Amino acid sequence: MAHLLHIDSSALTSGSVSKEIATTFRKSWQQAHPDGTVTYRDLGIDPVPPLVEASITAGFTPEGARTPEQVAAFALREGLVEEVLAADAFLLSVPMYNWGVPATFKAWLDQILVVGRTADLSNTPVLAGRPATVVLSYGGGYDAGTPREGWDFVQPYLETVLVQAMGLDVTVIKAQLTLAERNPAMAELIPASLQQREDAHTTAHAHARTVVTALGV
Repeated sequence: MAHLLHIDSSALTSGSVSKEIATTFRKSWQQAHPDGTVTYRDLGIDPVPPLVEASITAGFTPEGARTPEQVAAFALREGLVEEVLAADAFLLSVPMYNWGVPATFKAWLDQILVVGRTADLSNTPVLAGRPATVVLSYGGGYDAGTPREGWDFVQPYLETVLVQAMGLDVTVIKAQLTLAERNPAMAELIPASLQQREDAHTTAHAHARTVVTALGV
């Protein structure tokens, strides 16, 4: 029985393209593996706190000498790390906000990235090879040849963290031009936007089943 950890990070409770595509993946996962477990976190609704001094110093302070603030911060971080370590596969949905990842997602990463446990820059990370499906959504277009080429600081950053530091086997599913239907200046891009969204849903559906098969469950 496999365990999927699903993290959404859009601030929207409805109308989020990244959440919708991730939901397609999760439903397909559950259909292909009805006995599997899914742990879900919506960081837009229930964000984890950012790292503070107590979060950082607690790990370097003997347990009996920790302040109440350090005890609480350590317990929170430990719980999030254990949640990550317990997962056999990951589903992360991340929209672009101001050319980067949402602050809520960055806070979650800061909490769960612990060298020697979830990340290792010199040896093989504990999580090495575990599949991670990353759903990215962009209001505009950032591919090569577009006016905003080079402005995407989401995918390169996540590939560095998830692949290089954590050792995950990452598959990226992208939908761009998601603001075309809301921005009159992008009206001519609506067909391309809808096609990208449809393609992303199709890919998410198929890839979920591929992940389940690869896990051998």
